[in-house]
Amino acid sequence: MGAASGARDNIRLARLAVSAALGALLAAGACGSASAETISSALAKAYVFSPDLNAARAATRAVNENVARAMSGYRPSIAATADGGWREREAITSGASGGPVTTQPRGYGVAVTQNLWNGNRTANSVRQADSQVLQSREQMRQTEQTLLNNAATAYMNVLRDTAILNLRRNNVEVLEQQLRQTQERFNVGEVTRTDVAQSEAALAQGRSEAFVSQSNLQASLANFRQFIGEAPRSLSPAQPLTALVPRSIDVAIATSQRSHPLIQAALHNVDAAALAVRLAEGQLAPTVNLTGSWSNRWEDSAQNQRINTAQVIGSLNIPIYEGGAVYALVRQAKEQMGQARLQADLQREQVRSQVVAAWGVWQNVGPLIQAVQAQVRAAEIALNGVREEARVGQRTTLDVLNAQQALLNARVNLITAQRERVVSSYSLLSTVGELNARRLGLAVESYDPTIHYDQVKGKWIGTRTPDGR
Repeated sequence: MGAASGARDNIRLARLAVSAALGALLAAGACGSASAETISSALAKAYVFSPDLNAARAATRAVNENVARAMSGYRPSIAATADGGWREREAITSGASGGPVTTQPRGYGVAVTQNLWNGNRTANSVRQADSQVLQSREQMRQTEQTLLNNAATAYMNVLRDTAILNLRRNNVEVLEQQLRQTQERFNVGEVTRTDVAQSEAALAQGRSEAFVSQSNLQASLANFRQFIGEAPRSLSPAQPLTALVPRSIDVAIATSQRSHPLIQAALHNVDAAALAVRLAEGQLAPTVNLTGSWSNRWEDSAQNQRINTAQVIGSLNIPIYEGGAVYALVRQAKEQMGQARLQADLQREQVRSQVVAAWGVWQNVGPLIQAVQAQVRAAEIALNGVREEARVGQRTTLDVLNAQQALLNARVNLITAQRERVVSSYSLLSTVGELNARRLGLAVESYDPTIHYDQVKGKWIGTRTPDGR
């Protein structure tokens, strides 16, 4: 009777520990302490300090400079020249020489060249550079989505693995107590050596599972630091993004096709490829330049004559045949444009497939949680019943151990399902294309890529970047 009572006390202790573990992961509307980390604050740190996202921002700033390079085609090019030297010349006529003449030819000048027409290559280059900038911004937005999704997953994985480790450690304590009780009963002849061995095997399995859970937690802690930038501390419970996810799968698909960054990047790539065709075709058009120059020279003459020259010259260059290289370039650009369009279609289908899959997980995780909760309740009742039956000799020690393991597995499944509900909401918002700092309401200053673009697109001169490097 005392052994059964002690076992029931252990079960009550296990339930309290499980409630505490689940509360950290599952509590609805719970608030952490003043020093606790929330998922929003963790995502804000990732948004600000992530090397991956900051590298994507730097890549976008580098692409912005393509616009400034293309804009240079509208502007004149200016070049200054200077030369100087020593020359000795001797004129010999019919065997007679007038003696050597030594001079120092020298001069300097400046020339300004302005393109007037080049087959619209400058205009198309600027438009292509703008398309590349927009494409780079969408790629940066996708990097932001991936980062926030990974950071949210890492946050929830730490909560899940912490709760599971607590469950398994508590299970080890219960199994240790049960082994002691079984050994006491064996000493008085109530059970056999087989019952003791079964309890010892269950304890060994419980300890091995606790070690595995500890290893999983260490891996999750490392991932947390990778994506968020620092080790976790006192993590608060997190809630799914129920208010932000689309109302239906049709809305989710329509939104993703309209706003997903990978689709938008693919469409901007199509625009850039189409402009590449025009650029190639522009090489077949005439080129008109206007050149103004001024020079001051001291020519090679006995009088050391000084000559000032100023001139304005217009030139027309008409390409006739260049060995077929330009024609091949045009054909190649057209094929690449066709490839870009096919890639955009493929990207649309891939995003649609991801949305459908993410929607299925999101829709099914709610009923899954309810089913697992029912499983936990049933397993608790079954364990209590098996223990009572074992007390009167109708169940064996193995039956009790199996029932206890079934309850533990059900509780682990519940923790995993609750984690999946939060993670699936972030994943769904990411596949739709709306997982970003502004949408989540993170307490950060959103990065604005247009600021750097406006600073450099019309810049005429200077090697320093806008931030002073």
